[in-house]
Amino acid sequence: MTRGLNIFFRILFFVYLTGVLLLCFGHFESLPSAPHTLLGLPTDKVVHFFMFLPFPFLAFLAFDRFTETVKASLLFTLGSFGMGFLLALGTELGQAWLTDYRSGDPWDLVADMLAILLGCILVFILDVRKQKKA
Repeated sequence: MTRGLNIFFRILFFVYLTGVLLLCFGHFESLPSAPHTLLGLPTDKVVHFFMFLPFPFLAFLAFDRFTETVKASLLFTLGSFGMGFLLALGTELGQAWLTDYRSGDPWDLVADMLAILLGCILVFILDVRKQKKA
């Protein structure tokens, strides 16, 4: 990956993280209310899932130098999962402890973690397939 593209993906990752924090800690009372369920699932859990799904992909694009071994891919994937977990846990604890207008919901954390886990699995598979083609 060229240096310019690497910088672009790092900036994109930073913008994504900023957006997640704004969504998690913003005041949105003035917006019209959304339906309580989407395809039978609570809408806020669906939003949490799709909000955290890009994390592993953007982390991979921003910080992985296209790992050359399966072991390196696995370590990077585990690191991405750990960092995603810390981000998700931090946002939920921050909502619970630092705000009076949001509440930390353990089920939001579950939705976040499912998205991060799915993203990490997909990134790992894509990286290993790329290695086998090379």
